[in-house]
Amino acid sequence: MKTDDLVAMLSANVEVVDRRQMLRTLAGAIAVGAVVVLGAALIVLGGRTDIRSGEAPAFLAAKLIFAAAVTVPAFFYLIRLARPGEHRRGWMALLALPFVGIVGLASVSLVQAPAPHWQAMFMGDEWLECLLSIPIIAIVPFALVVWAVRQAAPTHLRRAGALAGLVAGGLSAAGYALHCTADSLPFVAIWYGGTILLCTLAGAVLGPRLLRW
Repeated sequence: MKTDDLVAMLSANVEVVDRRQMLRTLAGAIAVGAVVVLGAALIVLGGRTDIRSGEAPAFLAAKLIFAAAVTVPAFFYLIRLARPGEHRRGWMALLALPFVGIVGLASVSLVQAPAPHWQAMFMGDEWLECLLSIPIIAIVPFALVVWAVRQAAPTHLRRAGALAGLVAGGLSAAGYALHCTADSLPFVAIWYGGTILLCTLAGAVLGPRLLRW
C-alpha cells in the first residue's frame, strides 16, 4: 500500500471532535461536587445561625467572593490543561491574584485594628475546625474533578492535579463558609487561603499517579 493510500484510509470517516465535551464533563463534575459540599456544610456541619446579625452577611459574601475568585479561573484553566499539549504559564500567575488580594485586605484590616486584637483576628475560635474541614470536604469534589479530567488526555499531570486540588479546595471553602462564624479577613487569608493551597499541593502530589493514561 502506498503512503498516500494509507493516509487517505486513516483519514476517512473521521468523527469531528466535540471541543465542548470537556467543558460539559468538568462542569457536571463540579456541579455534583458543589451539591456534596453544600450538603456537608448545611446538613453535617450546620449553617451559621447568626447570618442576619451585624456584619455577618458582609463577611460571608467576602468569603464566597474569595472562594469564587479562586475556583472560576482554575476551572477554565483546567479545561485548557486537560487537552494534550496545552500549557500556558501566564495563566498560573493569574491564579495567585485572589490570594494576593485577600492577604492585602487582611493586612489593611490588621493595620486598622489594635495590636492586642491581632491574635483573635488570626486564630478565631474555629481555626482547627477550618484546617480539618476544608481539606476533608474537598475529597469528594477532588475525586469528581480528577475523574472528569481523566476523560481527556492531559500531558502536564502535576499541574492538572494541582488545578484539580485548587478547584476542589475553592468549592470546599465556599461550602464551609456557610457554616463558619469566624469573621475576620486575616482568618480568611490564613485558614481559607492556607487550606485551599494545601488542597492544591495534595493535587500536585497525587496528579501524576491519578491522571496517568
